[in-house]
Amino acid sequence: MPQFLEAVTPDEARRILGRFPAVRRTERVTLAEARGRVAAMDVHAPERLPAFARALMDGYAVRARETFGASESAPVYLALAGVVPMGSAAPGPVPEGAASGISTGGAMPEGADAVAMIEHCRETGQGYVELGRAVAPGENVLGAGEDVAAGTLLVSRGRRLRPQDLLALAAQGITEVEVEDRPRVAILSTGDELVPVGCRPGPGQVRDANSVALAAQVEEAGARAILLGIGRDDPEELEKAIAAALPGCDALFVSGGSSQGARDATSQVLARFGPPGVLAHGIAVAPGKPTILAAAGEKPLVGLPGHPVSSLVIARLFMNPLVRALGGETGALDPFVGRVRARISRAVASKPGREDWIRVALRGDVAEPLLKGSGAISTALHADGLVCIPLDSEGIASGEVVEVALL
Repeated sequence: MPQFLEAVTPDEARRILGRFPAVRRTERVTLAEARGRVAAMDVHAPERLPAFARALMDGYAVRARETFGASESAPVYLALAGVVPMGSAAPGPVPEGAASGISTGGAMPEGADAVAMIEHCRETGQGYVELGRAVAPGENVLGAGEDVAAGTLLVSRGRRLRPQDLLALAAQGITEVEVEDRPRVAILSTGDELVPVGCRPGPGQVRDANSVALAAQVEEAGARAILLGIGRDDPEELEKAIAAALPGCDALFVSGGSSQGARDATSQVLARFGPPGVLAHGIAVAPGKPTILAAAGEKPLVGLPGHPVSSLVIARLFMNPLVRALGGETGALDPFVGRVRARISRAVASKPGREDWIRVALRGDVAEPLLKGSGAISTALHADGLVCIPLDSEGIASGEVVEVALL
């Protein structure tokens, strides 16, 4: 079993977590239920879009060649040949030397190959339309199949479905989609000092807030969180709780008990569920170094630190991509919602050999470090993002431009 303090690098930790296979259970859901779910198969367009050539502007459907040379000083006059009704095909072709009124989205009548914008046209009141500008063939027209050709890949397997993906599917008349089932992640809190969130703590006791935050992060990553409650600092009790939970989950996270203290039993207990058992005890990051990575067969078991901020940071950096991969999501699984550049307001020292993640509050383009300890919930509450100090760095100088990973 790996010894504590033999910390693996963050990249090594990601490689370990990247070995676990996706759950691969699927279900069919309606588009109304599909936002944020992961597509379980490629979806191709059954139809071309648009199904017919349509106008992109309000104006007049014309033959482009009949407008050549038109200008404000020398307009072209075309006979007004009715109006194309919205929601139905044009009543007939546009005659030679004529123009038909058309609205945005209207079906182009036969014979017309361009739309003269209404801003450049004027009806004379004598059955003619005056055009003060020439148009080119195809101008202000979306051709049939020009947007999406039949057979085009709309959604690839492993994509987390966004509103724009659902737009593309709905436009094709697709009402349901096959998605990956959400992985089930069990969360067990440990510690004799813990009491349920709804209880008033006695002397030396604290509420089990970590499990609530961890469950929220698990759900945010697309999984189902299963809260197992609080286990005591007793190896046998902890082992029984984990053994009972494993058949009903795809991954199990233990909050607390991952450090070196006399009552921190998580590592020795997780080792009993091998092979392979404990894969790493310690990641070279701060906060969160005491993290345990283990496995029961192909199910990941993770011991997270009990300090609230450590737990939040580790869950964001490592558990978010793990849960998303278990759920079948593919591609670059960035755990952050975005990244911005900012100037750090003061110097922050770091110890080479570990990756430091500093909580920061953003004040415009300035990042203010929040440097209380990893047990201070206020730093998590007020943090807009995290700044990474690399393994080989001794810190950040005041005024240095840094990348802020947004939470």
